[in-house]
Amino acid sequence: MAAIGDVETLRALYGHPNPRSAKKVLTALDQHCRRFIELSPFTVLSSTGPDGLGDITPRGGEPGFVTIVDDATLLLPDRPGNNRIDTLVNILGNPGVGLLFLIPGVDETLRVQGTAEILDDTDVCHRFAVGERAPKTVLRITVREAYLHCAKAFMRSRLWDPAARIDRAALPSMGEMLKDQLALATRGETQAEMIERYKETLY
Repeated sequence: MAAIGDVETLRALYGHPNPRSAKKVLTALDQHCRRFIELSPFTVLSSTGPDGLGDITPRGGEPGFVTIVDDATLLLPDRPGNNRIDTLVNILGNPGVGLLFLIPGVDETLRVQGTAEILDDTDVCHRFAVGERAPKTVLRITVREAYLHCAKAFMRSRLWDPAARIDRAALPSMGEMLKDQLALATRGETQAEMIERYKETLY
């Protein structure tokens, strides 16, 4: 099995994109991109680690949790997590990021590429407070590219189709999986216990 190692071989295999696909990349957010972000409660954020490996993390909130400052600037609050802060460390070394915005029930997605910087300004962070809890930092993302992505992947996966849903019981709880992976002697946290614990630390 030979690995492909050059663009010419890839192009010979795949051909070239049609003109519409090649031209659809915007350098700023238009009204359709802005509306998509306003309706989106979920995005996947990508960055690159110091080892050169790609990294991705899910981010979610109420629709519009990513704030549009202007056609070239987004603000994304960093909600409480596991404190690994992989993405934030990655951004310190390489500010390039990508965002994939999803809207439940919509098979198209929005892709945004740009650069990010980490803000800890009190006024900015408190703009994103939920109750008395404000994020410790907010990402300011400068948009370099934005474009709508076709529905094929979601059509193939039937992601939003209720008939395609998998029963959660098909997998052990995350606590049980971590117990096995880390060879822990303690009982694995049940799914119900995990959800209750998460509810206390969502914001």
